Amino acid sequence: MTQDTARDEMVDGDGGVRAHWRALLGVLTGIGSDGLRIAGRRLERAFEDEGIFSVLPGTTAQDQPWRCDPVPMILPEQEFVALECGLAQRARLLEAVLADLAGPRRLLTEGLLPPALLFANPGFLRLNELPNTGNRLTCYAADLIRGSDGTWRVLADRVSTGGGISFARENRRILARVLPETFRAAPVRELRPFFDRWQDSLRRMAPHGGAVAVLTPGTRDRRWFEHMFLARELGSALVEGGDLTVRDGILFLKSLRGLQRVDVLVRRVDGRLLDPLELENSRRLGVAALLDAVRAGNLRIVNDPAAGVMEAPAFIGFLPTLAPRLLGEALIVPGVPSLWLGDPDALARTREGGENWYFRPAMNPAAAAILPAGMTSAERAELDRRIAEHPGQWVAIAPGAISVVPSLTGTGLEPKPVILRMFLIFDAGRWHAMPGGLARVLDDPARIPGGIPRGGMTKDVWVLSEEGANLVGPSALASAPLRLRRTAGDLPSRVADNLFWLGRHVERAERSARLVRAAVARLARGTTMLPREQMELVVLGHCLADAGVVPDDSITPANLGNLSRLLFAAVRPDGAIGEQFDTISRLTESVRDRLTGDMYATFTQAMRTAQLDIFSVADSLDGLAHAMVGILRFSTAVAGVAAENMVRGGGWIFLDLGRRIERAQAVTSEIGFALEQPAGRIETGLRLILELCDSVITYRNRYMDVLQPAPVLDLVLADPGNPRGLAFQLIAMHGLLDDLSGESGGREMLAGAAAGLLAEAEANVGFVLAAADQATAAGQIPQRLAALSAGLATLSDRITRRYFALLPAAQLVGADAGEPDWRGAA
Repeated sequence: MTQDTARDEMVDGDGGVRAHWRALLGVLTGIGSDGLRIAGRRLERAFEDEGIFSVLPGTTAQDQPWRCDPVPMILPEQEFVALECGLAQRARLLEAVLADLAGPRRLLTEGLLPPALLFANPGFLRLNELPNTGNRLTCYAADLIRGSDGTWRVLADRVSTGGGISFARENRRILARVLPETFRAAPVRELRPFFDRWQDSLRRMAPHGGAVAVLTPGTRDRRWFEHMFLARELGSALVEGGDLTVRDGILFLKSLRGLQRVDVLVRRVDGRLLDPLELENSRRLGVAALLDAVRAGNLRIVNDPAAGVMEAPAFIGFLPTLAPRLLGEALIVPGVPSLWLGDPDALARTREGGENWYFRPAMNPAAAAILPAGMTSAERAELDRRIAEHPGQWVAIAPGAISVVPSLTGTGLEPKPVILRMFLIFDAGRWHAMPGGLARVLDDPARIPGGIPRGGMTKDVWVLSEEGANLVGPSALASAPLRLRRTAGDLPSRVADNLFWLGRHVERAERSARLVRAAVARLARGTTMLPREQMELVVLGHCLADAGVVPDDSITPANLGNLSRLLFAAVRPDGAIGEQFDTISRLTESVRDRLTGDMYATFTQAMRTAQLDIFSVADSLDGLAHAMVGILRFSTAVAGVAAENMVRGGGWIFLDLGRRIERAQAVTSEIGFALEQPAGRIETGLRLILELCDSVITYRNRYMDVLQPAPVLDLVLADPGNPRGLAFQLIAMHGLLDDLSGESGGREMLAGAAAGLLAEAEANVGFVLAAADQATAAGQIPQRLAALSAGLATLSDRITRRYFALLPAAQLVGADAGEPDWRGAA
């Protein structure tokens, strides 16, 4: 194949610009090469700012799954309509083939398909027959290339999960924002009506009016963000296998309100992994007895779990023969010339065909097609050996010269070959194509990727509407008036769990930063450190150990010099604070679908800034102090965005609840460590308590410079107006848990546990205030605070049991069974 024979999509055979490109080319000329390069950088920055790049540890901008070229690919209306018609026919053919393979298998008995294409196919599922309640395929995607003769051909059929549609939607959205002037140059059809139609069609499929959900493998899957975008576009829940359960043949989503029925599941998980009881044993991704819910008529899975068998590249070459047999008509949009090498005649043809054949595995739709001419001699010999040993495992294709589209490179616009992926859905008795798609730029003509490559360049695809044409969208779906709801219970339990721990770990990072900053302020004094400051450092060392920043029992008055070394170790990527940010990153990704673009951008940008600061500390105490400021700013950003942008529902409740519990435990621990002093040195502990609780100015305004245990403890333990004090956290927790108790019908009065802990905190202040010697009484507070901290831990366990694990409340037996136990049991 030689690239100079490829068809240029923008320029016709006479060297003139094709009519549908002229308006856009005029705008691009006005922007200029430098302007386009700037636009390209703005596009990448927009994708980064709006959360397209992952914040998971170890990922960078180079790991992004795709980039968008500022120059789109254009299809005129007539050409799009012809492709829509041809691909709709192809989808009907695939539906017919799938129905035969799942049933009578006449195509095998008649010799039209070799049995190896079915029984050696990893996508083939041996299932008890599922009910045919409608199309086995309701969404379909196809990869197409255009040859030098101008004919579109199908390179691959995508009927299992059809990835890439969210990429196309995001490309359009961000390109329209970054380069709006290009859209004013041409009548580009919008994508939104397609998603509206899809959403309506999914709702019609629900056999009992239950919910629609998108099933994802989870945040560790590299396509997870695409699944998240798709769920948003379809207005459906994004769920993982652990979020779902089957009871009495019905699929349910585990939420804070209990079990919510799911009637339609849009799967983004391989069909082999859906049900660990019948298929491959993948309990992490699948749902036990899921297929029983399908057989009971209570669930529709989109697409059929067995649809993946049709994605094998070997099927492409057999479809031209099957179309007349099953549809009574020839294919409108043919596939690329394709030969299954299990046929000896086909194998002989490829050996006679010179260097024009690409080879790819016959059963792996994700594998690339490789041109042997681009291989080294050793690679070519290895390929020949593998084909000779197992010819039935290989397919040869001859795509010819692939048409080229102008693309932005470092030197300006250059023609690049592209693969076009189009998307269709079945609704109201016919197939509808999305008026656009995803074009992928090929950098290496000797390698045609099987899927969407990581780090690949893509293009927005424009379908131009003809002048005066009427654009008809989906009809409105009639529905009963919605009942007004202001509940917190619609949140999936897994999401609530992740938000709860996100709040805890953000607060944990803030605590670490405050403690490190306090220690650095004293370490910076070096040999001029006062005895009082040395004692404070010992207390801070205990607090840092309790926070997990330094090893336990590592700081004593005799080895204070080691503290600097331990703090520098904590901010390394593999140190305690570095690992805290790894955890925060993973939790942020896990709740990404619950955050708006602005919220996510604020979280991630502040997080990246803080991470850069802590990982560039080296051995400078001043740099270490500066890095702690970045962590505090990150924590403040999270708190501020949550306070101002999150609806006071389940998501916000659990995020804030996690922060309050973590801060309450930190306050009790740090006060306890600070008060473990002889009565004669209690003033040192009181000063440190005020510093750690950020209450120095407030105390000074109230009591001047007179330090006494009771006023200090009242401010940090019992004052409801001090946001860094214990009472403030317990009152907030009481309100949050009271809201949740109302949602759950009052089955567990967890709010009462918070009220009981608040009473204990106030009693501690009263105990010191009533003592004849407050300093001596204050020395007994650490033991009392340890009991209060244990109560907080028990409350956290009870929240986990009630809302995340969905376990019944712990039951008491014996003499105390009649009284509620606010401490409970984990």
